[in-house]
Amino acid sequence: MAANADAPNIFPALQYRDAAGALEWLSSAFGFETSFATPGSDGTIVHAEASLGAGTIMLGSAPAEGGAELPADWRHAGQSIYVAVDDVDAHYMRARAAGAEITRELDDTDYGSREYSARDLEGHHWHFGTYRPSGPA
Repeated sequence: MAANADAPNIFPALQYRDAAGALEWLSSAFGFETSFATPGSDGTIVHAEASLGAGTIMLGSAPAEGGAELPADWRHAGQSIYVAVDDVDAHYMRARAAGAEITRELDDTDYGSREYSARDLEGHHWHFGTYRPSGPA
């Protein structure tokens, strides 16, 4: 079976100390919908998937020991996630109302996007905006 060339093929995978709580928060603040979650025997999440539009993230519970601390400033993070949304103003208002820590206020960029940045409940850095990369030529 051939893969659909237009379907997403990159799926960010995140770890959370409280993965079940993260699923609820990502839904409330950012509008993600959980498609499934596989619980571990000890109340953890072994694997879960949540979608926003055509994009999907995977997540699970972080190991009890050895979890890395995330930098407070997104400019110093080793990675972040960018999500294209149709109505970034409404998305921003939803995130702010749900208590997301806004790290970059909603603004128009020089490259034609309207975007903002936020940290989730465990410090992962997210960017939301109207910019959509054109993909392979």
